[in-house]
Amino acid sequence: MKLDTRVLRHLTAEDWRVLTAVELGSKNHENVPTPLIEKLSRLKGGASGVHRSISALAKAGLIARLKDAKYDGYRLTYGGLDYLALHTHASRKHVYSVGSRVGVGKESDIMIVADDTGTQKILKIHRLGRISFRTVKSNRDYLKNRAAGSWMYLSRLAAMREFAFMQALRDEGFPVPEPIAQSRHTIVMTLIDALPLRQVSSVPDPANLYADLIGLILRLAKHGLIHGDFNEFNILIKEEKPASQQHHQQQQKTPSEETDVAPERKDDDQDSITVSPILIDFPQMVSMDHTNAEMYFDRDVNCIKTFFKKRFHFVSTMPGPFYKDAKKTVGRDGAKRLDAAVEASGFTKKMAKDLEAAIREQQAAIDEGGPGVESDDYDDEDDDNDEDDESSQAGDGEQEEQNVFIVPNSNFTEDGQVEDLDGLKTLGLKGKGKS
Repeated sequence: MKLDTRVLRHLTAEDWRVLTAVELGSKNHENVPTPLIEKLSRLKGGASGVHRSISALAKAGLIARLKDAKYDGYRLTYGGLDYLALHTHASRKHVYSVGSRVGVGKESDIMIVADDTGTQKILKIHRLGRISFRTVKSNRDYLKNRAAGSWMYLSRLAAMREFAFMQALRDEGFPVPEPIAQSRHTIVMTLIDALPLRQVSSVPDPANLYADLIGLILRLAKHGLIHGDFNEFNILIKEEKPASQQHHQQQQKTPSEETDVAPERKDDDQDSITVSPILIDFPQMVSMDHTNAEMYFDRDVNCIKTFFKKRFHFVSTMPGPFYKDAKKTVGRDGAKRLDAAVEASGFTKKMAKDLEAAIREQQAAIDEGGPGVESDDYDDEDDDNDEDDESSQAGDGEQEEQNVFIVPNSNFTEDGQVEDLDGLKTLGLKGKGKS
C-alpha cells in the first residue's frame, strides 16, 4: 500500500481517540471487540459517537473488519498505523508536510517530508510482510502463520532497531543519516544529497572508494557489528568538491545558467572531486558474535567485490578481508561494542530473534517468488478498502504526484509543498538511468 494523507486533515479529535483505542486494543486482540473500543475511547458522546468515528475510520481504510470474525470488532490496518505515526511526528514538530515517495524497497517505503521551517527530511516507513507469492502459490507456507498484526509488531521492531543502531553509529562518527525521531514503524532522519551506489556508473577513483567501503566493513567489525546487507542498494555516494572550486563556480554562475540543465563537465573538474560513502538500512545488522557471523561478514565483502568488478571493472589485488582477522579486532583500541550498546538500550535478544526470523522469511520469499511483488496477505484492508492501491505502486525511485497533508488546526497552504528530487545527480558523479 502507499501512504495517502488526504483524509488526515479531516479527522476529528474523536476519530483520533477511537483510532488510538483500536491500536491499544490490538495489543491483546487481533480483532478488537467493539465494546472494548467504546471503553478505551471514553468519548463524551458515548457509543453513538464511537460508532460515528468507527464508520469514518473504516471508510478511510484506517481500520477494517476481520474476515470470518466470530464477533463484532475491528483491526488496525497499516494505513491506520501510518496515520498514528504521522500524527505523533506532527505533534512533536518533526513533520509538517509530506511530499513524494522517492524509494520503494522490499521492506519499506521512503518519503520526502518537511518540518514547519521547510527543512526537507526523510520518512522511512517499515513494511515487513509486504512480499507475497502471487507468482509462486505453492510457497504460501512462508507466511501462513503471520497475521497482519504480527507484521505490524515486527515492523515496529525493525524501526526501533534501526533507530537505535543509527544513533549508536552516529555517536561513534560513522557516516550515516542523523536519526531525528522514531514512532511506531517509522523513522524521521536527515535528507542527504547523494545517489545510491547502484545508480552511479563511474567515480573519479574506484580504488579509493573500494578502500573506503572495505574500511567501513572492518570499522563496523571493530565495534562488534556486521551490516548484513552491505551492497549497492544500501550505500549512498556523496560528492564533495574543494571549497575553492565551489566558490569559483558560484562566481561564474550567470542567470542563464540557473536552469535544470547540468553544466558541461570538464575533466579537471571531475578529477578534483572526491566521493564519500554513506551507510543506510540497519534493521538486519548482527553482532560479530552471531552464530552465522562469518557468513554475513563474507557476504558483505563479496557483494562489494562483485559490484566493483562488474560496474567499475576494478579488482583488488589484496585478498580478504577475512572474518577470522576482523574478529580479533573487536573492541580493540577502546572501540565501543555497539552490539551490546543497542541491546542495553532496550532492544532485547527476544526482539532481535523475532525480527531476524521475519527478515529471513522475507528473504526466502524473494528468493522463491522474485522481488518487487506486493502482498495480498500482509494487509487485507487493501482488498476491502483501497481498490487495489498496490497495483499502482511506483517502481524503485519513481516519483509520484505530491501529496501534502495539513496538520489539523494549522494554516499551512499548498504553496509550501516540498520539491521532488528529480535531478539529485551532481557534477562529479555519472548516474545511470532508472532501472
